[in-house]
Amino acid sequence: MKVTTIILAAQVALCALALPAQAEEVAVSQAGKVFNPDNLQLKVGDSVKFNNDDKVAHAVLIKGPAENNLGQISPGDAKSASFDTPGTYDVKCAIHPKMKMTITVQ
Repeated sequence: MKVTTIILAAQVALCALALPAQAEEVAVSQAGKVFNPDNLQLKVGDSVKFNNDDKVAHAVLIKGPAENNLGQISPGDAKSASFDTPGTYDVKCAIHPKMKMTITVQ
């Protein structure tokens, strides 16, 4: 009985190790014409949800190993972007050029 329990526990542990890591979604607020946080560290496959918590529209542009233009995000709305390629990404608002952030994907 004890050997069977040990073998079963070992099999469960191996199955858990074999499962791929789940991607996470990180929220970024746009308020006061700034990104918060303004610097992120992500894993490959993670995504960022850009929430417009401001009173004005924003337009998120992502430049880096893979580029993305999320277009205009109205107040109260949100748009997401996945980061599937490692590297450093510069993010800015096309409407408010002083709004900037950096995303590093490993």
